[in-house]
Amino acid sequence: MAKSKSTYSCTECGGQTLKWQGQCPHCQAWNTLVEAVSEKVAARFTPVSESREVQSLSEVEAEEDQRYSTGLIEFDRVLGGGLVQGGVVLLGGDPGIGKSTLLLQALCNMSLLPLARNVLYVSGEESARQVAMRAKRMGVDAKALHLLAEIRLERIQEVLAERKPDVAVIDSIQTVYSDALQSAPGSVAQVRECAAQLTRLAKASGTSMILVGHVTKEGALAGPRVLEHMVDTVLYFEGDTHSSFRLIRAFKNRFGAVNELGVFAMTEKGLREVSNPSALFLSHHGGQVPGSCIMVTQEGTRPLLVEIQALVDEAHSPNARRLSVGLEQNRLAMLLAVLHRHAGIACFDQDVFVNAVGGVKITEPGADLAVLLAIVSSLKNRPLPEKTVVFGEVGLAGEVRPVQRGLERLREAAKLGFVQAIVPKANKPKAAPSGIEIIAVERVEEAVAGTR
Repeated sequence: MAKSKSTYSCTECGGQTLKWQGQCPHCQAWNTLVEAVSEKVAARFTPVSESREVQSLSEVEAEEDQRYSTGLIEFDRVLGGGLVQGGVVLLGGDPGIGKSTLLLQALCNMSLLPLARNVLYVSGEESARQVAMRAKRMGVDAKALHLLAEIRLERIQEVLAERKPDVAVIDSIQTVYSDALQSAPGSVAQVRECAAQLTRLAKASGTSMILVGHVTKEGALAGPRVLEHMVDTVLYFEGDTHSSFRLIRAFKNRFGAVNELGVFAMTEKGLREVSNPSALFLSHHGGQVPGSCIMVTQEGTRPLLVEIQALVDEAHSPNARRLSVGLEQNRLAMLLAVLHRHAGIACFDQDVFVNAVGGVKITEPGADLAVLLAIVSSLKNRPLPEKTVVFGEVGLAGEVRPVQRGLERLREAAKLGFVQAIVPKANKPKAAPSGIEIIAVERVEEAVAGTR
């Protein structure tokens, strides 16, 4: 009997080597090489493009891709308007966050009138009975939903070719295996092979496919990094399992904007869309409190109001603590240095804690000015003026830099009843939205002067 030849694949970049090493020779990552069985199968792949001839780009017909609405407005927003015909979506998230619940709701919506799409749910983690029990508990109408409990790739391909569904869900890609490989389901070789075969099938047949992916303890999608490059859209399901709120964020989208955000609330009947997410991330205090500042962040095309809370307290150890939740901790240290250098406010003997209310994660630098004002407000024990919003990026030279889509942020704040806005001078509009006063600042010291 011929001995199987083993190779070692990198879980980060997908590179292969014949011998195990502590460091990947391709991407230099450590401890990422795992063993896989090397297989050679002739003519396993077919091209996905319609033409193999060289063409002039101006002669190619550029038609808008047909989209399928999921019946969930927030989900459609993140997707860029709906599922694209022949597109492949990868949805990742922590266990129990609600991935299967969301997709079951979406498929049931799509299978019924007025959408009436031909949909197929492939379950590799739950039996048909378990899926039926979940649908009954949620109270959804699943009479037109087709279900297949299968993990063998070849059988899934046969059913997809036979039924030709408009939309198919594979839950999850880590449970699917191919007979062409000897390694176990979930291994690097199996995940890469099954994802590649399903992606090519989707492109060739025009079926919109959603692959559910597991995540590692660090929060990244499990399996080879090449998995994210194969698909058209990568979505992450975020949220604390102890909270009822869930966020879907787009990190890659070939057919729409990235960093779009969809907001849901988990209920006994499944996920419910949140129509006014800004109210979700604002605390309801009895009055103005020190250390609280409202900012307007931009998540894709959606302006979102978030409350930034800061607590500054005397340090009782030689090394003052710097802790941030929902914001980058290294940026907090940089902002404290800018505050000391350019505004003369020192916090080296103070513990500083900063939190973005509601569990939202803010990655854009437009939160800088709001963080600084919240810190100064807490340090001086003086609340900011009522109904005031803030946004702006802070540079190392102490300047307040403009952010994108400033007018849209102001309109969102005015819509929610805010009457004053502290913004970068470059973001000051020629005609401010009705009912809101604009205070334009150029330097950090100008911004913090009103809190002293």
